[in-house]
Amino acid sequence: MKNNLEGKRILVTGGTGSLGKTLVRRLLTGEMGRPEKITVFSRDEAKQHFMRLEYLHKTAATDDVIYENSLDVLNFRIGDVRDPSSLLSAMRDVDVVFHAAALKQVPSCEYFPYEAVLTNIIGAENVVKAIRENDLPIERVVGISTDKACKPINVMGMTKALQERILIEGNRDCSKTNITCVRYGNVIASRGSIVPLFVEQVKNNQPLTVTLPEMTRFLLSLDRAVDTVFAAIGSGKRGETYIPKVPAARITDVAKCLMGDKDLEIVYTGIRPGEKIHEIMVSEEECFRTVERDGYYVILPVLPELRDDMEAQNTLENEYSSKDDNISVEELRTLFAGASDEIARFLN
Repeated sequence: MKNNLEGKRILVTGGTGSLGKTLVRRLLTGEMGRPEKITVFSRDEAKQHFMRLEYLHKTAATDDVIYENSLDVLNFRIGDVRDPSSLLSAMRDVDVVFHAAALKQVPSCEYFPYEAVLTNIIGAENVVKAIRENDLPIERVVGISTDKACKPINVMGMTKALQERILIEGNRDCSKTNITCVRYGNVIASRGSIVPLFVEQVKNNQPLTVTLPEMTRFLLSLDRAVDTVFAAIGSGKRGETYIPKVPAARITDVAKCLMGDKDLEIVYTGIRPGEKIHEIMVSEEECFRTVERDGYYVILPVLPELRDDMEAQNTLENEYSSKDDNISVEELRTLFAGASDEIARFLN
């Protein structure tokens, strides 16, 4: 597993996002093998510019080892997954694609649903179409999904659920390519997540805004999200979806944890358009084709012809939901202490 990406040419769509940046940083360490080339593909030239500066202006000794050859290995390409021609151009001469490009803000997708369709659904179809219609010799594709794709009630989740199905079904027509997905919950330090908002409110001694007292979420660090992606690369079979085993907590407890010794008010604002009270990463329908592998839940393909001889072992008897087994405020403090560098990087 450690050398799965040795000498590989890698494309990261949406590579300037929170997950994309952490993925690129980890790829450059060589922990999965030293890639020949990493291409960040996105439509935002400003984010690419600042990301390029970030990687070229490192000064710490350890960073010199990691980033010294990034001039040769790391490069950037402007394009949009909605545009088949620009995506095809980027996918030529590539061995591995990490498909992270997405519209992921729940309220934005509610107000602009067709925009979410174009990026999350059509973008995934364009990835599969490029491989299928041009016989591209791509070895692996990993699609980055979300717990909101499981029993979706909002536009973002609905479009990501279809993205998963499009990528998984793509294995039928792209027989030389291994296409898998990963699905995970609320990333602690990602853009638009609740933790950076709470940290900012605490810094400014403002009330902490929570939608409902009973609301819960899965919580994982950006590095844990990348671990899941690497697990899918290391041992994922065609059409599978990898799910990390991560803690879940009440959002009210997250707010109490982050305010520390301060006695700040918690204001309940009501549920937002398209928002769930609890998140689910494996539904009760999926649990009967879910196995456990290397510390992850793995959902076998919904299409029986993609399962080969894989047999579900009834790892889960019920859905895997954030409403169950919530961790305490003390446990949250430990979790956030481990992710403090990520939160600091995000806020800076």
